[in-house]
Amino acid sequence: MPKARAELDADEAAAEKAMACGTPGAEAGCKVAVHYLFQALRALPPGPVYRSLILGFMIADADPRFVGVNIVMPEDAYPARRDYKLHMAMIRFLAAKYPNVKLSLHAGEVTLGLVPPQDLRDHIAQAVAVGARRIGHGTGIAFEDKAEDTLARMARDGVAVEINLSSNDVILGVKGEDHPLNLYRAHGVPVVLSTDDQGVLRSDMTNEYVRAAREQGLGYADLKKIARAGLHYSFLPGASLWSDPGLPVPIAMCADLEAPGCVKFLSENGKARLQVELELRFAAFEQARLARAGTP
Repeated sequence: MPKARAELDADEAAAEKAMACGTPGAEAGCKVAVHYLFQALRALPPGPVYRSLILGFMIADADPRFVGVNIVMPEDAYPARRDYKLHMAMIRFLAAKYPNVKLSLHAGEVTLGLVPPQDLRDHIAQAVAVGARRIGHGTGIAFEDKAEDTLARMARDGVAVEINLSSNDVILGVKGEDHPLNLYRAHGVPVVLSTDDQGVLRSDMTNEYVRAAREQGLGYADLKKIARAGLHYSFLPGASLWSDPGLPVPIAMCADLEAPGCVKFLSENGKARLQVELELRFAAFEQARLARAGTP
């Protein structure tokens, strides 16, 4: 752990130096708050996978910069398929020892023809069962044996799916009507958009929203709901502004954002403060758009 934390310290210092943070020439990126998901590599032999998961849970429990644990590398790789149930058992065991560590697991990043049919049966269901609060990709949901049950559980328990449109297109060839984004939405599963890997795929969040509109038929209200969900289901510290993010309905004490109780609540909860900031940005954007459109 000390070595891993020192490595991150050095990486962050190098990034700040490259962006000239703390100087008059500081780049805009200096203002971006960054947190991390520790990533265990699942295409390795079981021993190294387990060791990396142990380190991930320990460091996420001790260092507030790490907000959770993930398991990555190609899910269609032979070791990842062979040991999938073993990896879930490892995660279940460690999650019981470190109950405050949140899980966002890449699961179901497979599709028909990429893997043998038996490897499409239940990967997402297994990840949800071990306590994942978010599912990364989830493209294989329609091929799972109990897909309807899994979708219902995700909707009921507020388990979000991270949709990565560019990544799923480039890596899996899944796009357009073949993509399950609207299947998740139809079942009430919380949906968020993400890039998966900007450095590899050369994508960004703006492009993901554009693709959602152009290829998936989402309108402004849909994208606004997804943007709200991105904060609500994030692992940011603090409580959420919303009692029901889908409507959205704020918690009772923040029905009036300027009420003393709400002001105190916002001062104590970083996630809620960012959610208020997002709402103010929505309002400013919509006002500007309406003004340009000449709407009274």
